[in-house]
Amino acid sequence: MLTSVNLNQQPWNSALPTLIHLPNCKTQFDINQIHARLLTTGFINNSHLTTKLILNFASSPHTPLIHFARHMFFSHLIPRNSKTGDPFVWNAVIKSLSHGDDPKQAVFVLGLMLENGSCVDKFTFSLVLKACSRMGLIREGRQVHGFLKKTGLAGELYLQNCLICMYVKCGCVDLARQVFDRMHERDSVSFNTMIDGYVKSGMVPLARELFDTLPIEMKNLRSWNCMISGYSIVEDGFQMACELFEEMPERDLVSWNLMIRCCIKNKKIDLARALFDRMPKRDVITWAKLIDGYAKLGSIEIARRLFDEMTERDVISCNVMMAGYMQNEVCLEALQVFHNMMSEGNIAPDDTTLSIALSAIAQLGLHDEGVAVHAYITENRLKLDGKLGVSLIVMYAKSGNIETALSVFKTVAEKSVHHWNAIIGGLAIHGFGKQAFDMFIEMQRLNLKPDAITFINVLNACAHSGLVKEGIMCFEIMRRLHKVEPEVQHFGCLIDMFARAGQLKQATAIIEEMPVEPNNVLWRTLLSACNNREDAVEAPMVKHAIRMNNYDSSTYVLLSNIYARFGMWDRVRRLRGMMKEQKIKKVPGLSWIQLDGTFHEFFVGDGSHPQVAEIYSVLDNCFPLDSHSHQVKSSMLQSKLEPDLLSVGSQI
Repeated sequence: MLTSVNLNQQPWNSALPTLIHLPNCKTQFDINQIHARLLTTGFINNSHLTTKLILNFASSPHTPLIHFARHMFFSHLIPRNSKTGDPFVWNAVIKSLSHGDDPKQAVFVLGLMLENGSCVDKFTFSLVLKACSRMGLIREGRQVHGFLKKTGLAGELYLQNCLICMYVKCGCVDLARQVFDRMHERDSVSFNTMIDGYVKSGMVPLARELFDTLPIEMKNLRSWNCMISGYSIVEDGFQMACELFEEMPERDLVSWNLMIRCCIKNKKIDLARALFDRMPKRDVITWAKLIDGYAKLGSIEIARRLFDEMTERDVISCNVMMAGYMQNEVCLEALQVFHNMMSEGNIAPDDTTLSIALSAIAQLGLHDEGVAVHAYITENRLKLDGKLGVSLIVMYAKSGNIETALSVFKTVAEKSVHHWNAIIGGLAIHGFGKQAFDMFIEMQRLNLKPDAITFINVLNACAHSGLVKEGIMCFEIMRRLHKVEPEVQHFGCLIDMFARAGQLKQATAIIEEMPVEPNNVLWRTLLSACNNREDAVEAPMVKHAIRMNNYDSSTYVLLSNIYARFGMWDRVRRLRGMMKEQKIKKVPGLSWIQLDGTFHEFFVGDGSHPQVAEIYSVLDNCFPLDSHSHQVKSSMLQSKLEPDLLSVGSQI
C-alpha cells in the first residue's frame, strides 16, 4: 500500500512523496513546500502529476489550495495540453470558479476552452450556467443558450433544467417559461424550478396553475413546500396555505416551519403554537420562528420561556431572542443573552449578534461595554464593511464618543450609504451640524447616492445647529437632483428647523402646503416653538395638536406648560379637566444610573427605592434648600404644573 512505503528509501526525484503529502495540504506554507519540490525535481513539467494535483486541490475547501490549482492549470497544464479530448480537468477548474468566489471567470474559462479546441460536455455547460445564475449574468447565459442550440445539446433534459434555473434566478421568468413550454420531456425538477420561479417573482396564481397540472407521481415535498411558501407571502393566502398543508401526503421539517411562519405572519400565534406542539420533530429554526413570533407580538416572557426550554441552541436562536428583547425595549436582557453566549463559549457570535449587542449598549449608554465588544471585533479581525461597522459607529456616537465614531468611520474600507448615515446622524446628535453637512457634500463629490435616511439626518443636523440655508439646500438637492419624494419625516425636520430659528410663518406654511397629511408629531413640533410666543397660543395649531393627540399626554403637558408660562391658569384648569375626562395618564419622568453592574431607576416623585431615605439625606446635604431657595422660586411658575399633572394621572 501507498502509506506503507518508506519515504526515506525513495530516490530524491521520486513523485511518490509528493503524491502522498497532497491530502495533508491545507495552508499556504504547505503549498509553498509542494511548489518548491515540483520545481526542484522538475515534476512541474509532468502532466500526469500536475493533473492529479489540480484535481485534488480544485475541490478543496481550503482557499490557498484552490488558488494554486488554478495557477497550475493556467500556467503549466493548458500550454502543454490545450487540445485534450477529456474535459474532466477543465470541468474541475470551472466548478471551482462557478461554486467559488469568482463565478464570472467560469464563463471566461469556457471561452478559453472553446478557443483551444478542447472537448466540452453537458457538465461543462451546466457549471457555466450555474455561474451565470449566481451572478445574474443574463447576457452571458443567453449566449450559452444560443451555443447549446448550435451544438444540438439544447434538447438535453439536464441542460434544459439548468437553463430554466438560470433564467429564473436572473429574474427572466418569461424566458424560463419559454424553455419549459418547448421541452419534449419534463421531470419533477423542471416543474419545481418553474413553480419556484413563479413564487419568488410573486406570481403565485401562475405557480398554482402549474402545480395543478403537475402529474401526481411527480409531486414531491419540494412542490408542496414551494406552494405553501408562495401563499405565505401573498395577501389573503393564509387559508390556501392551510388547505395545502392539510392535503400533503407527507411533510418534512421544511413544511412545518413554513406553515408556522405563515401563521406568525398572519398573527395567528395560537395556531402556530398548536402546530409546534403537533410536530413529530423540531429543529432550531422551528424554535427560533416561534420565539420570534411571540416577541413580535409583545409576549416577550413566553418567548423567553421557549428559549430556556431549548435543548440545543445556535447563534440564530440567540440572535432572535436578543432581537426580540430589543423590539420590546428590554435592552438590558438582550445584553444579558449576549453575555451568557460569551461566557458559555460554545456558540460564537456572528455579525448580527454583535450588531444587536452594540445597539443595546448604545441604548443603555454603556460605553465601556462597547469598547469591550470593539476589542473583540478587532481581536477576531471581523470586517466593518457591513452592518457591524454601522452599529459600532452608532454605539460610539450615542455613548458620547464622537471622536472614536469618526475614527471607526475612517477605518472602514468600503463604506456604504449606511455608514455615512450613521456618522452624519452621530454628528447631528452632538450638535456638529456644519460637519454633518460637509459629510453630505462629500457624499455628493464621491457620487454616492444618498437615501431617504441620509436626508433626514442632514436636515435634523441643520435644524439643531440653526443652519437654515444649508437645510433648504439639502431639501432641494433631495427633490431636484436625487428625485427623492419627501416623506412626513423630511417635512418634520424642515418644520423643526424653521421653528427653532423662530421662523414660525415659514414653518406654518410648510405644514399647510405639504402634499402628505401632517401627523401629530409635526403639530407638536410647531406647538413647541410657541414657548416664547404668547401671540401664537391662539393659533389654529393648538386645535390641530389637541385633535390629533386625543390620548397623548405629552401634547397636553406641552400646551399646559405654555399656558402656565403666560399665566393662563383658566386654560390650564380646562386642560386638566380634559385629561380627567378622557382618562389620560401622564407618564412620569424616569432617570437611571448604573452602579457596580446594577441599574437603579428613579421616577418623578417615586419613593419605592429601598435606599430612598439615604438618597434624600445625601441630596439634602449636597444641596441645602436655603442656598438655592431663590432658584426654586424663580423656576416655580414654569414647573408648577408638573406635579399637578402627575397627581391627576395617579388619581385616574
